[in-house]
Amino acid sequence: MKKILLLIGFTAFFAACSSDNGGSDSSGDGYDRTALLTNWADNLIIPSFENYQIKVAALQTKVGDFTAAPSETGLGEVRTAWIDAYKAFQYVSQYEIGKAEQIKFVSCTNAYPTNATGIETNIASGTYNFSLLSQLDKQGFPAIDYMVNGLADDDASIVAFYTSNSNAAGYKLYLTNLTARLKTNVDLIVNDWNGNYRAAFIGSNGNSASSSVNRMVNLFVKNYETYVRSGKVGLPAGVFSEGITFTNKVEAYYKNDISKILLNEGVKATQDFFNGKYFNSEVTGPSLKTYLDYLNVVKDGQRLSTIINNQYTTINSTNALLGDSFSEQILIDNGKMIASFDQMQWNVVYFKLDMIPAMKIVIDYVDNDGD
Repeated sequence: MKKILLLIGFTAFFAACSSDNGGSDSSGDGYDRTALLTNWADNLIIPSFENYQIKVAALQTKVGDFTAAPSETGLGEVRTAWIDAYKAFQYVSQYEIGKAEQIKFVSCTNAYPTNATGIETNIASGTYNFSLLSQLDKQGFPAIDYMVNGLADDDASIVAFYTSNSNAAGYKLYLTNLTARLKTNVDLIVNDWNGNYRAAFIGSNGNSASSSVNRMVNLFVKNYETYVRSGKVGLPAGVFSEGITFTNKVEAYYKNDISKILLNEGVKATQDFFNGKYFNSEVTGPSLKTYLDYLNVVKDGQRLSTIINNQYTTINSTNALLGDSFSEQILIDNGKMIASFDQMQWNVVYFKLDMIPAMKIVIDYVDNDGD
């Protein structure tokens, strides 16, 4: 009997280990994860990154024109291209997998608040390495925000940093290097997806912790909870600091009137992913929504997917009440910021306590604010 039990134990252990490679089509619920992953890769992830790549290239071109002949007109063109690229980033931040994960894509693209003192130190020394962890808050879109919106109070004075300042060459070089870093990173990611990674991503269609569906669901929820709900709204509004607010911790602080735009884009990007909506299209394909519907996940007599999408509608209507400047909104009526956070929190609950268990997925990141 002991030998039989021992054999059963070894067999179970071997089976558990064998199913943990992420490459077997063994989700156990019959849902076609290969079709899901194919839709994500071909219709959401790759097109979103290619659009972002185009916007970053346009920004790099405008920065090149501006640094070659600094002017207020050129500064305005850089700002417009920066906003366009920043908006495009909102659609790719949830896809930090593959090469994007290797290069810490999100952290080196959108760490805010930016370190203005550190940026000035870098410019003065002329020596800096953006690959270092210590440089994460001195690069990316927040750093460009400082360079084109935060150096002075008016456009003429900002342009002067690139013309008559004693270290104008240093300022021009830093702005150039910031955009070059964005371009290098997105090129690496797009090349990765258009190379071998797409097939590897789709092929990892099992249900282990390392499988593509499990990884993507975790990245989706983490992005929504940590970067959209908390980063854009909760942290500056003082949700996690006993009511102490931080008007300087809003996204795009120096421009200071596009935080709402970036929030709306970020929320839309997550809803589009949930619904499997093709990038820049009204067509939808296999998605978390269709997965939940296939599993017939119901909460309080209603489909969970419907509850989640209805909550997105409530989120959008609540966010519409916010002003364009979150710094001003916090000072004028922070209650509206808290209300937006609270409405976004409901979908965190639905994602983590209802959706993820239904899909038998394990959360692989830690968030300490509770659900």
